[in-house]
Amino acid sequence: MSEPGSGPLAGMLVLDFSRALAGPHAAMIMGDLGARVIKVEVPGRGDDSRGWGPPFIGRENAAERVATYFLAANRNKESIALDLKDAADRAVFEALLPKADVLVESFRPGVLDRLGLAPETLLAHHPRLVVLSITGFGHDGPDAHRPGYDQIAQGETGLMSLTGSGPDAPQRIGVPICDLTAGLNGATGVLAALLERTRTGRGQIVRTSLLAAGVSLHAFQGTRWTVGAELGRASGNHHPTIAPYGLFACKDGAVQIAVGSEALWRRLSDGFGLPGDDPRFDRNAHRVAHREELARLIEAAFTDRTKAELLDELDRLGVPAGAVRTLDEVYAWDQVASQRLVVTVDHPAAGPITLPGPAVRFFDADGSERTRIHHTPPPGLDQDRPLVLAECGGRGREDGPSGRPG
Repeated sequence: MSEPGSGPLAGMLVLDFSRALAGPHAAMIMGDLGARVIKVEVPGRGDDSRGWGPPFIGRENAAERVATYFLAANRNKESIALDLKDAADRAVFEALLPKADVLVESFRPGVLDRLGLAPETLLAHHPRLVVLSITGFGHDGPDAHRPGYDQIAQGETGLMSLTGSGPDAPQRIGVPICDLTAGLNGATGVLAALLERTRTGRGQIVRTSLLAAGVSLHAFQGTRWTVGAELGRASGNHHPTIAPYGLFACKDGAVQIAVGSEALWRRLSDGFGLPGDDPRFDRNAHRVAHREELARLIEAAFTDRTKAELLDELDRLGVPAGAVRTLDEVYAWDQVASQRLVVTVDHPAAGPITLPGPAVRFFDADGSERTRIHHTPPPGLDQDRPLVLAECGGRGREDGPSGRPG
């Protein structure tokens, strides 16, 4: 959470009623922006992702043992475990609702209806509330009932058909891209709804899905089909419509280059003695048509140079280039640290731990950073129950600290 009064969403209360990744990611973004986020979890078990490991932190068989997966989407939150079928816990939840600005949920359509908590019902009773509802395939339509998991969504939205070494080797992207993008899209929708509420005084339901996330990422591959009637397929580490743009072997590995204009092609071809005026390569469309021949020429020019030598020379020439880093190298990179893309928090079960940090920062006109968030570790299950109950004036179930009967 932020320091008191800091952050664009300071003073906002978000109830994170979601599980796994898409909804928690959206709520974490709001926490990074200064909102107070209370995560509502299942008693005794908590968010499913607490058990998605190894690796885990905490002592073996200890109550606070938790998967590192959970840590990725739940910083800057409080936790309370509530059983909404229990009258006392339901009273606590209903006492929280009038205080809330945003509620995030990621249940399959119909699940909340059976609890009397459908988004439409919540909004009818709390007209200023913004409800973010994230589903797998949308809240209506013939596939609305299907559960949402990232790898399924990557396949169903065509992303896997565009990823891999070639058309016959579909590959999942190495991070849960549909979950993460659904969370980002949901957070964007919530911010727009909160802005509109300042004009109208009314909240609304914001809906998105993993299906919408995957389709929204098609970019030029989408219009390549819908407008150009050309079906994109996986093309490995080389761009399907720009050349040279991809990964090229060198003496001790490989480097990436991105030649996105004719001026850049001229710099590369002049700098490395490539046949820049050859009719096969004199414009991008021709280079794409002769991509394999061009790649062989480039790799022949790179073969006696190391990655470090090439990156220095490409930088001198002004040709965009980069290495392929492993994650340990990324988190040790001084540029990542300079952008505050890692944060250190003191976790009660593991001590100081490093987490990937927020992607957005805010500055004043004089260049000074306006908001410095004081990040808190992802919460233990039900750790904030006494605080939340005191604020709600209720007792809830007679439970122990882990949500199990004490």
